[in-house]
This record gives sequence, structure tokens and C-alpha cells, in this order.
Amino acid sequence: MPREPLVLMLYQQTEILEAKVKAVLSIFDLQAQRARLAELEHEAGNSNLWNDPQSAQNVLVQLNSLRSEVDEIMGFQSKVEEAQFAIEFVESDESMGMSEVSSIISDSLSILSQLEIALERWEVKKLLSGTYDECGARLSITAGAGGVDAMDWVAMLERMYLRWSEQSGYVTQMVERQVGDEAGLKGVEMEVEGRYAYGFLKGEKGTHRLVRNSPFNSKGLRQTSFAGVEVMPILTESQALPVAAKLQIPEKDLEISFMRAGGKGGQNVNKVETGVRIVHVPTGLAVKCTQERSQLQNRAIAMDQLRAKLLVVLEEQQAMQVAEIRGDVVKAEWGQQIRNYVLHPYKLVKDTRTGEETADVQSVLDGAAPLSNFITAHLRLKASGLSATLLHEKEL
Repeated sequence: MPREPLVLMLYQQTEILEAKVKAVLSIFDLQAQRARLAELEHEAGNSNLWNDPQSAQNVLVQLNSLRSEVDEIMGFQSKVEEAQFAIEFVESDESMGMSEVSSIISDSLSILSQLEIALERWEVKKLLSGTYDECGARLSITAGAGGVDAMDWVAMLERMYLRWSEQSGYVTQMVERQVGDEAGLKGVEMEVEGRYAYGFLKGEKGTHRLVRNSPFNSKGLRQTSFAGVEVMPILTESQALPVAAKLQIPEKDLEISFMRAGGKGGQNVNKVETGVRIVHVPTGLAVKCTQERSQLQNRAIAMDQLRAKLLVVLEEQQAMQVAEIRGDVVKAEWGQQIRNYVLHPYKLVKDTRTGEETADVQSVLDGAAPLSNFITAHLRLKASGLSATLLHEKEL
């Protein structure tokens, strides 16, 4: 293959990505952000900074976050410049052999491919502009209609989100697992720790519907089952304090009950009712905590969870105060699903909100790239402000 078409291919790809990087720079304003970074570095070097630990912590968080982003943007520029240099180098030396030309261009195209992926990730992060999007996430999955199949479906979703978290670089911690009587799980709760975990996962909240030939039916009949997914932000101490002050919840609005816990703490947790369940009576929102050995600790954690859940609903319903929240609880059953996973009689995963779909069901259930595509599509839909209602949608 002549060298000219290879150089042209690299040139065209470089031009496309150079334009994207310029667009990023116009949004990010690298010069202004470098100036802000210098200010934060100066502030961090002040010997009196740690006189106020909370303020110092905020400065360091801002500093590390901005430094990371500035380095990322400069990396974008660097990759484009590498490709441009490769083009100039190949064009300036006509005596270069084809094997060497092909090698240089192949390496440059590989770098540009990495740049394209990095630019897409950066774009997605810009969609995560919510107040708590940078937080970790507490993910709860509960079996809905469908009996044993629904409990097995919970176990499948647990595996899917664990694998997605691992592939996305997040650390997961299991909080609670309720094993099903015959198979699967009645419910599971996990924490996904890492930056933007809540921002990415918040769109997974809702009912997930599975259609397949049931392995628990002797005749192997087609079975539809449902599972409900809830997602809440894990608030840091600096975030939780102002939220607690803002969301003052009267004691009369709470229904508190206690239960035996099954978490860490030895035999004591099985003898004493250390577990706490709190229901916010006006809205019907409920949380429970059984992870600590002390009832007092579990109650404090449950209150933080309740505030986080109320924050999520306030944002979703665009309410200004807790009193304005509508208490409409969506059940994990037919007609409520946000996403359908069909394994039989054909293979298809389709999101009812965005219209995003794929026939690669196994990759979705493995938490691989297609699942990230569904998450990203929903983020873009929310950012665009378009209606999520799909009219005249044919039921799967």
C-alpha cells in the first residue's frame, strides 16, 4: 500500500480529534484553570491552613481535582501534537521504508484511538454536574414480582453491577445480602466507592424487567420477573452536616422499629435488636441499617441514609421542601420498567427512556461496555432536557 493513503488517513483522524480538543479547550479555559490551580497551591502551602481542618480538607480536594483535570487536558493536547509530529516526520523523509512508515502511522493511530476514548469520557464527566454526582453510591436491589425467578434476577443484577464497578475502577463493599428461600437473593445492598459513582449509577434507579425461559420451571416456560434498583449518594462528613441542618425531619414524622441484625459484631448481633428501620411517614420512604453492632450507630447511619434518599427524591421531583414530596412509590412490576432484558424468544436489551438497545445481552449482564452505553445514553438524555416518554413504543 502506498504511503500517501496511510499519511492521509492519519492526517484526517488528527484533524477530527484536534477540532474536538479545541472544543474542549474552549469550554475548559486552560489558562484560567492554571491560574486557579496556582492560587490553590499557594493556599495549600500556607502554614496556617490546618488551623481549620475542614477548610483545609476542602482546599486539598479542590486542588487534587483541578490538578488532575488540568493534567488530563494537557494530555489531550500532547497526543494531538504527537500525531502532528508523526505526519511531519514521515512527510519530511521520503527515503523512509514502507515498514517504518506503517509502524509510525500505526502507533500514531493507536494513540489517537486512546485520545478519542479519553475525550468521550471527559464529555460524559461534564454531564455529571449534579450536586452529589461526585459522591460514591449506595446501591440497593430488591426482588419484585416473579417469585423465585425475581430473586434469581436480583443475583444476576448484583453480579452485573459488581462487574461494572470493577471494570470502571470502583471499589465495592457489601452491606447486606438477604438470601432467597430457594435460589437467588431477596435483596442486596452494596456501596460503590469512587469519584462519580453516584453520578453514573443514579440513572439505574427504577424497575428492571427480565424475560427468559425459567430454569425453575419444570416445563421451561417463558417467565417475566422484576427487580427494583435504588441508588443514593454516600455523603462525606463535610456534605452530611449541611444536609442534616437543611433537612430537619421532625421526630413525629418518623416511625422507628428495631430488629436483630446479622452483620459484623459476633454473636451479640443475633441476640440484641441492634438493627434499625426508619420510615418517613409523610412520604412512605423507608431505610434500614443492620451493619453495626450498636443500635445507636445503626440509627445514625439510617438517618443519614434517609436524608440522602430524601435529597434524591427532592431533586427528581424538583421539590423545594420535604413537605412537597409526593409519596408515589413505584413498584417493581409490569408497566413500571426502565429497561427490558429479553433472553427468549430473542436476545435484546432495551431502555424504555432513551430507546438505546443492543442484542449483546451477555455483555450487558457481564457489566461490560454495552452497559456503560446505556448509562451514558441516559446522562445525555437528561442533559438535553428531552422528554423521556417514547410514544407508541412496541412492548417487548
